[in-house]
This record gives sequence, C-alpha cells and structure tokens, in this order.
Amino acid sequence: MQDSLRPILDIQELDMKMIRLMRVRNERQKELGQIESLRKELHLQLTEKEEEITELGKHIQTYEQKIQDVNAKVKKLESQQTSIKKVDEFNALTQEMTQAERERVATEQKVSDLVDKRNAEEEILEKIRESLKASEASSLALEKEIQLSIRLINEEGSGLKKERDGLAAKANVEVLQIYERLLRNKKDRVVVPIENRTCSGCHIVLTAQHENLVRKGENLVFCEHCSRVHYWQDSEAVEGTTVATKRRRKRAVPAA
Repeated sequence: MQDSLRPILDIQELDMKMIRLMRVRNERQKELGQIESLRKELHLQLTEKEEEITELGKHIQTYEQKIQDVNAKVKKLESQQTSIKKVDEFNALTQEMTQAERERVATEQKVSDLVDKRNAEEEILEKIRESLKASEASSLALEKEIQLSIRLINEEGSGLKKERDGLAAKANVEVLQIYERLLRNKKDRVVVPIENRTCSGCHIVLTAQHENLVRKGENLVFCEHCSRVHYWQDSEAVEGTTVATKRRRKRAVPAA
C-alpha cells in the first residue's frame, strides 16, 4: 500500500464518525421540527375553531334580532287589527300575522340549530385546548433532551474535526484532494481494501491484473466500477493505522 494512503485511512475513520454524527443530528433536528409542526398545527386548529365559534355567535345574534323584529311586527299588526272594522282588511292582517308567526318559528329553529352546533364546536375547542396543553407539557422535556443531544453531538464533532485537521495537515495534498472529492460524491468509505479479489465498496469481482496493481502499491488504483481507491489489506500494510487496530480486534480469539 502506498504510504500516502496511511493517513488517509485514519482521516476516513474520523470522517465516517462525523458522517454518522451528522446523520444522528439531522434526525434529532427532524424530531424537533416535527414537535414544532405539531404545536403549530394545534395552534392553527385552535384559532380556526375560535373563529368558527365567533362566526356562529354572530349568526345567532342576527337571527335573534330578526325574531325580535318579527315579534314587534306581530304586536303592531295585532294593534292595527283591533281598530279595523272591515272584514277584508281584518282577514288581510290576520294572514300577515300568520306569515310572520311562521317566519318567527322558522327563525327560532335556525337559532336552535346554530346554538346546538356552537355547543358542539365549543366541546371540540376544549378538547383542542387540552391536547395543546398536554402536547406542550410533554414536548418540553423531549425538546430539552433533543437539544442536549444535539449540543453533545456538536461538541464531539468539533473534537473529531480538530483531530482530522491535524492528520490532514500531514497528509499528501494531492491524495487528500482526491479522497475528499470522492467522499463528497459518495458520503461513504472511498478508500477500501480488496477482499477475495472483490471491491469491498461495491462488491463487484475484479480482475487478477487489477489485484496485482493494488498489491504493488506503486500508484493509486481506482475501482473500475465505483471509482473507489483500492489498497491491499495485509498486516504490514496497515500497521499503525486505525484500520489495523480494528482488524486486530476482529481477529482476537478469546482465551479458553
């Protein structure tokens, strides 16, 4: 393996940790957004229901005023009827009074229906208020926990970045640039070993010639299928890197 890949492997391990941290942070931030979205939705429902109840109240007042006007009209007709002597005029007033009575009954029914509807909407409004209150109480602790988690993630990420910057300063500039370009495209490991003549990144079988080039380690060798950089994974090639430490741990056999 080229010596220039040794620090890149350690940098890659740090980058993988930072990528995982960013994914966790994004998920936690998404949770915060969902909590806020739910709160806004409940506030919107509350406002809309209050406006609906207010509008119902206005309609009720309008119809109640109409009933008062009809009652006043009936009293006026009754007063006029007492002074009428002609049968035709008397009958005409009676018919008008009957029509007014029908109008009043119909309007009273509308008022009754609207009052029932308002009462039902007020019950719904109270349930929305209770849901909002319960949601705000339960989400407060969760929001604090998520915010603390995000803060700890940011702190850990800052530590990893500081360590990475130290390694990057010592790495081959050209190789580092190639690595970072590949990393931006894939958001995953881009310097990978060959395992059983197979790319451990895309898991496609490689040619024997390709494997020999990687074994020699004279130049960077890219996978023909996924463009990842290949290296030959043996104990001497990765000695002293984070990858070597991981491999030794995997191969460790528990004592009998």
